[in-house]
Amino acid sequence: MMPLWILAGFAIAAIVGGALVAGAARTNLRQRAYELAPATHREKSGTPTMGGLVFAAAILAMAAACRTPLCEALAMLVIACAAVGVIDDALSIRGTPGRGLRARTKFLLTALIATIFVRWLDASPSFAARDSLVHAGSFWLLAPHWLWFLLGICAVTATIHAVNLTDGLDGLAAGTMIPPLIVFGVIAVQSATPPAAIASSLGVGACAGFLLFNRHPARLFMGDTGSLSLGALLSGVAILTGEMLLLLLVGGVFVAEALSVIVQVSYFKTTGGKRVLRMSPLHHHFELGGLPETKVTARFWLASLLCSLLGWSIVR
Repeated sequence: MMPLWILAGFAIAAIVGGALVAGAARTNLRQRAYELAPATHREKSGTPTMGGLVFAAAILAMAAACRTPLCEALAMLVIACAAVGVIDDALSIRGTPGRGLRARTKFLLTALIATIFVRWLDASPSFAARDSLVHAGSFWLLAPHWLWFLLGICAVTATIHAVNLTDGLDGLAAGTMIPPLIVFGVIAVQSATPPAAIASSLGVGACAGFLLFNRHPARLFMGDTGSLSLGALLSGVAILTGEMLLLLLVGGVFVAEALSVIVQVSYFKTTGGKRVLRMSPLHHHFELGGLPETKVTARFWLASLLCSLLGWSIVR
């Protein structure tokens, strides 16, 4: 089942991505470089954005083929987050470069969507993983229902914004996303969770297809449309398989990117302007240290693969 859905995701991304690149001149959906980004990013201005629509299209295909409450809940999560990303990208294009929705607004919107998603699962008789158990491989946590509910909302919201922070170099977020989705896809097949298996497979194929346009030098950016929807997809399939705690390990690169921003901002505020890193998120720290963008991306891909293999070794 998985190979066919991977091919379907790849084909959808290739078709939709090609249409977005071809239509960029007419729609003027072009990104302008953020003023605080490294100087090497200035040349990226004018690259078509909102490429994340390819992931929304892939999940819509899942919703059309798999009409079950769990598929509908996952599709709602991804599409709703993609819609928030579309608004954010549109405001960035029309306004000051790099300035879309306020961070607080984006956080609250995604948290609301996460709450609706978790509540939807909780109300679904076909969702078995909600039975007060949260686990990561052989580690089990007996948790009261309210704690499972809270952990689910936090897992979705945190993953969405961690992936959003990771999207900063050509091919970085899409390539880093593939190994974790493969792990959760295999877990979904083994645990007989078809919605998670289908969604993971479509996501793997769509990310691979998107890299046709997003590899360096990128001809298409995913924008927040893509990063928010990918974060929603990853966290959604993790919760459906009952392995939300495993996100901390297989999504280790995303965790590191988010922590780098938290540490940098906190240290900056408490020390009156001093920095731990040259720049956050973490990928910019290595970039400003002289490492070429392609090498930073390749090493983050490798780190994601290693984290995913380690996570897989725990659950298999």
